Amino acid sequence: MPWYAWLILILAIGSIVGGLLMLRDSARKLPLSDEQLKRIHEREIEQNAKDAQDR
Repeated sequence: MPWYAWLILILAIGSIVGGLLMLRDSARKLPLSDEQLKRIHEREIEQNAKDAQDR
């Protein structure tokens, strides 16, 4: 492979890895109250039960 193909390949891989690292660094946890967490867990239990019933 010519040198410029290697250069393009390295730049492409570097931009993908850099984008993934920036995405990871910018991710934040959502500040949820205890009530919201409780409702989320209850909803998840309901959905799991409904999925099990549909099978």
